[in-house]
Amino acid sequence: MNESKRFTCYSCEVDCSPSALSTCTDALTCYTVLVVDGFNRHEHHRGCITQESQNVQFHCGTKNHSGSNPNSGRYYSSCCRSNLCNNFNHEASSISDNTNTTDSLPNIGIIVVLILIALFIIFMTFLIIRMKRKKCVSKNGSNLFSPLSSDNESSRPFVYEDNNGLRATAAGESTLKEVFEHSITSGSGSGLPLLMQRTMAKEIRLDECIGKGRFGEVWRGEWHEESVAVKVFFSRDEASWIRETEIYNTIMLRHENILGYLGSDVTSYNSCTQLWLVTHYHHLGSLYDYLNCNTLSLQQLLSIIISAINGILHLHTEIHGTKGKPAIAHRDIKSKNILMKNNMSVCIADFGLAVTHFQNTGELDLGENHRVGTKRYMPPEVLDDSMKITSFDAYKMADMYSFALVMWEICRRYSHFSEEYKIPYYDVVPSDPSFEDMRKVICTDQQRPQIPNHWCSDQNVWPVLSLMKECWSPNPSARLTALRVKKSMMRIVNSIIVKVDD
Repeated sequence: MNESKRFTCYSCEVDCSPSALSTCTDALTCYTVLVVDGFNRHEHHRGCITQESQNVQFHCGTKNHSGSNPNSGRYYSSCCRSNLCNNFNHEASSISDNTNTTDSLPNIGIIVVLILIALFIIFMTFLIIRMKRKKCVSKNGSNLFSPLSSDNESSRPFVYEDNNGLRATAAGESTLKEVFEHSITSGSGSGLPLLMQRTMAKEIRLDECIGKGRFGEVWRGEWHEESVAVKVFFSRDEASWIRETEIYNTIMLRHENILGYLGSDVTSYNSCTQLWLVTHYHHLGSLYDYLNCNTLSLQQLLSIIISAINGILHLHTEIHGTKGKPAIAHRDIKSKNILMKNNMSVCIADFGLAVTHFQNTGELDLGENHRVGTKRYMPPEVLDDSMKITSFDAYKMADMYSFALVMWEICRRYSHFSEEYKIPYYDVVPSDPSFEDMRKVICTDQQRPQIPNHWCSDQNVWPVLSLMKECWSPNPSARLTALRVKKSMMRIVNSIIVKVDD
């Protein structure tokens, strides 16, 4: 066996500065060791390994070690086989690099654990929000909005109050696609294209709650720097929202005495689904609100009645043509569903109960909304179940009865009469009458709102009262049509103008 080659190596202990270096001979291997203790004190060692059994495994078998605990010791060792080959220093940075590599392993583990915890929290939050949304959609909406007003007779009454502003966020794909499955435009000229409507909720800021009731709430909002009215439906009233959206998207519905429609959308607020219907905003509020606070001049009285009957006539009239309009009966005419405009005219609103009719096909579309109108304004044939529900004319005549009661409310606030505002039948039924209450008063007792004697003595108003009494006749076929009332009102206006000119 050949004898192993021997080398000369540098030798030192602790202090390995050039002046402290010496040499050793007869080495099988030269070694260099750097030790850093827990207090970051460095010790350098160099020397010779002269025998195979002399710490070869200790010096050369382990290249380095870095403690994972704070203040633990670290060392680095290397071996070489040539003369004076161990003439170099291993600084602390060498160990630090290895330390960082080693220490990064537990850090990576911590990061992975934190990521998993975060993902778990996100997943649980998603599940909670999803469950909350389902709960909000399924319940009757009693916790979404404030309690009702004291006037509970209406299927959708209003009570006004202020609220702080908020901004809604879109809930994704609008269900308008389901309402109008094969259409991408409203087709009516009365609303925005449906694709644009699906983005409305993202662009509208809700500023002030101006009305609330069983259907939901009405908010004044801002859209493209203009005020709009946003009717927010309870999820339980989805049928009303769908029906009203369908009616507003009817071809050729646009009319100066029909509330201007901008669009409908589905959005989400506080993880609950909301159904929005966006219309023009009229700051004077409903006719009901206006009459409560203001008396009317003769000119205002006539303007309100004529503009209201104009709107009803437009609804009742079918327009024939390639893109015609069906005849529409409102089914919930009342002073709260008529809005005041700045010029003292009015517009008809709230079509959640409307029925449509095409004469050429005889099709009568009641929609899928099974809600009923306001009991106080119901005609006798509805209260005693004698109405011909398959006849569209019956629905139009029901509208005329309800409008007669609105005419009575308007006449009561004529400035010459100085009567306090009251709702119809205020003196014979409670504030929230039942069907039985109204049936007894209207059908059994044949009562109608009182007309004081001094009303009839006013020559300008008594022709209006005559029309009103014909419209609330117990016999539907004896009531005046909307066209007849409009023509008669125009004659009344012309006769008054002639008197003034004379």
